[in-house]
Amino acid sequence: MKRKLLREEEDSDPMSVVGNLFDVAMVFAVALMVALVTSFNMTEMLSQEDFTIVKNPGKDNMEIITKEGEKINRYTPSDKQNKSGKKGKKIGIAYELENGEIIYVPE
Repeated sequence: MKRKLLREEEDSDPMSVVGNLFDVAMVFAVALMVALVTSFNMTEMLSQEDFTIVKNPGKDNMEIITKEGEKINRYTPSDKQNKSGKKGKKIGIAYELENGEIIYVPE
């Protein structure tokens, strides 16, 4: 009689395994996102402070990323902007000293 009771309890729903796999996948996805944010040093995106990041400064693929409140702006200079007729010129050089002071030297 005991064997019969144990066998009745062993009837399981095969779809319950799918639910468990979904839970495991969600935990893995969240852990992966946290790992990527910390490895790319992008924890600033999660803070409430405003900031500006310049990626690849002075190169053709330069990007400027700013966060103002909840809004994140991404600016990528392109050739289209140069064709608008507005051109600039270099007017000087800025140097940052070891103590954090910035010196501007006009040309």
